[in-house]
Amino acid sequence: MESKRSERGLFQNKTRYWVVICTALMVCSSMQAEWKPADGPLMTRWAKEVSPDNAHPEYPRPQMVRKDWLNLNGLWEYAIRAKEDEWQPENFDGQILVPFPVESALSGVMKKVGERNRLWYRRTFKIPGKWKGQRILLHFGAVDWDTTVWVNGKELGNHRGGYDPFSFDITDALKKSGLQEIVLSVWDPTNAGSQPRGKQVKKPGGIMYTAVTGIWQTVWLEPVPGARIEGLKLTPDVERSRLVVELDSNYLSKSHGVEVTVLDGSKEVAKGHGFRRIEVPIPNARLWSPEDPFLYGLRITLWLGLEDPEKVDEVASYFGMRKISLEKDESGINRLFLNNESLFQYGPLDQGWWPDGLYTAPTDEALRYDIEVLKRLGCNMLRKHVKVEPARLYYWCDKLGLMVWQDMASGNNKTDADKKQFELELMRMIETFRNHPCIVMWVPFNEGWGQHDTPRYAELIKKLDPTRLVNEASGWANKESGDVRDIHSYPGPAAPPVEEDRAAVLGEFGGLGLPVKGHTWQDEKNWGYRSYETREQLTNAYVALLSKLRPMIGGGLCAAVYTQTTDVEVEVNGFMTYDRAMIKADAEKVAAANRKLYLPPPVIKTIVPTSQKQGIEWSYTTSKPGDGWQNPGFNDSSWKKGLGGFGTKSTPGSVVRTEWNSSDIWLRRTFELKDKKLNQPCLSIHHDEDAEVYINGRLIAKLSGYTTSYVQVPIDEAASKALKVGSNCLAVHCHQSRGGQYIDVGMVNVTEQSVK
Repeated sequence: MESKRSERGLFQNKTRYWVVICTALMVCSSMQAEWKPADGPLMTRWAKEVSPDNAHPEYPRPQMVRKDWLNLNGLWEYAIRAKEDEWQPENFDGQILVPFPVESALSGVMKKVGERNRLWYRRTFKIPGKWKGQRILLHFGAVDWDTTVWVNGKELGNHRGGYDPFSFDITDALKKSGLQEIVLSVWDPTNAGSQPRGKQVKKPGGIMYTAVTGIWQTVWLEPVPGARIEGLKLTPDVERSRLVVELDSNYLSKSHGVEVTVLDGSKEVAKGHGFRRIEVPIPNARLWSPEDPFLYGLRITLWLGLEDPEKVDEVASYFGMRKISLEKDESGINRLFLNNESLFQYGPLDQGWWPDGLYTAPTDEALRYDIEVLKRLGCNMLRKHVKVEPARLYYWCDKLGLMVWQDMASGNNKTDADKKQFELELMRMIETFRNHPCIVMWVPFNEGWGQHDTPRYAELIKKLDPTRLVNEASGWANKESGDVRDIHSYPGPAAPPVEEDRAAVLGEFGGLGLPVKGHTWQDEKNWGYRSYETREQLTNAYVALLSKLRPMIGGGLCAAVYTQTTDVEVEVNGFMTYDRAMIKADAEKVAAANRKLYLPPPVIKTIVPTSQKQGIEWSYTTSKPGDGWQNPGFNDSSWKKGLGGFGTKSTPGSVVRTEWNSSDIWLRRTFELKDKKLNQPCLSIHHDEDAEVYINGRLIAKLSGYTTSYVQVPIDEAASKALKVGSNCLAVHCHQSRGGQYIDVGMVNVTEQSVK
């Protein structure tokens, strides 16, 4: 049966070649004239710059550059056929603009494929005459998800993985001259399968988005010598002021030698020689940081022969000298260190989606724009969320100075085979992008999405790349491994407890929403975690949110990730609209609030302790008390006595010492204040749900919703006037409607340190 199928396929392929060769030139010319973007719901300003002649023309691999290459982006033929039909189509459906996914407007197609169909591609090309005598590699930046490739009818192989680059040596499949043909078959089950696929779903809505199928990064050809450099591993060593270069190649012999040249612009600053591993001293190394994202140039030359060496291969690259580590500060708190100095890391959750290109930015300029805006807004980091980007994105983060927490794309990971595939793609991601100085942390799991064997993965990643930090899982499913303890809190902010061996980070918070008419994916039914009606309201809410975040840094919080860079489809909680047409809040006020986070951590002094570490006695009642219950002179002798906190033990982040499971609770206690001169008094509170807090009978805070940990809430100047030297009365009412419940309250004073 297999023999007959092979014969049939071979006959079909040979027959089709004559048709392809005779009609290719005519088809190509007509395609150029006919192509236009599909009518998508929203487009960016860069969409008008996209055409078949300039679809992502930039060299796609900026850390291993060769001079000669041929970009195969542009118009290809496409066909959507039933998955069961494994034979290449004789007739195609039309043209698609590569590298834009078939579901996107910029592909010119904007059609769904689904798990029951295959997406087929075909195009022809010519090999430049000057490439004669060299091996020819066919590179794919990324294709989602299961890809089989033929050149001139010869099957080259199959690749499974939606986010990592892959290549084939097509030399032996090429004809001596004339048009050559590439055919691809792609199958992508999206969320009908368990493979890594991030936020792609068949029925998008909420925080899940439109499916992406097929080619979504650059396709290109490259001539290479038989003996060549196949890969590089660049490890900066700040402590020893050196760069370690390791070559990956299956073609080197003892007769080969390698020369590494380090450049500052065009000036040579260092050289090293060796074979597969070369250590190059970097004198007076200039360190890479968000404030000074300096990059050294790199030239790696492969020579053959000892007495009269011949240059056989050469690639250009770059690197940044930087060190990321987990260290304790002067107070013994674990902090994130960059180049041996503590630095608070702050930036947005970055989904990496585009209204016109979906997974694929319309242009390289558009990719750069997002990073420029985040720098303008005072961010020093982004968390690349359950998506792996083209190398050009990390290049811009390297060049412009933005640190990256890199998520692995999430999958369901149901079976052993699924888990094996997930691990394979995770390792490919690290091996592909580990040379980028911008990447400072690997994140294998988001929340509990497909999470499994977490401590083993944390150890595996650390072994594969000991130069970076590992975040075992961002949010929720804490397995006590890796370098950080990460929680999520919407709108928050909140902080996990300080630990002996890990740093405390807030992996997601915020989500403040504002739909802007004319710049949304749909006209109605957009949403954010919290919604506002005007730009001024959004700005004020954002600044207030960060004023609550600042005291937490003094308590041990080391990083925070705000949701998010842009609106995405029906989500409207971005710094920018989905089409990147506007920054929604006041950019200057946002930047000022963000930059304040990088000042030295404030000093936190407890005024009124909470019961988080040791139970504090309160008077309490679950029956509605009489009027004046919040006043100092109220008689609460009939109330019960109990140790805080109050609630149910299943409530996230709670430290329950007295059970409370009714709808309402009222609390009272007294505390002594020796000095009223306070810098910034804050409530330290964990409330689930709505809480009203009084001091000496005056309402000083009215808080809605719930928190999942203790948070600091600044007390304004008017409210702080309720405090007095001597005895003070602290009274609290908490109302709970559903789910968990908890209440505990204290007070701290926050003092900013002077900047040295």
